[in-house]
Amino acid sequence: MILWLTIIGMGLITFGLRLGPIVLLERFPLNDRLRQALRFVPAAVLSAIIWPELLQPGGVLDLSWGNERLLAGLAAVLVAGYSRNVLWTIGAGMALLWLLQYALAGG
Repeated sequence: MILWLTIIGMGLITFGLRLGPIVLLERFPLNDRLRQALRFVPAAVLSAIIWPELLQPGGVLDLSWGNERLLAGLAAVLVAGYSRNVLWTIGAGMALLWLLQYALAGG
């Protein structure tokens, strides 16, 4: 029972932490400059998550042709720029990653 109460309690705390800024930002008017800056937050967060994994697989900097994650990521960037479609970008990146992993593993 304590486990379930802990899970529910932490879920409510997490929900409150995420809802709090939304509720507060609705009450106060934002100037145009701040509103424009906040539009870049999702891209910045996504970049902060993805780029270290592309550049440092296993925690070691790898900028070689053998880094299949980096190659697939760069291909995904090209697909994103050309297609402007998230699903095509993810699909192409994952397909190339799996193909490169298979090829570089000697499959």
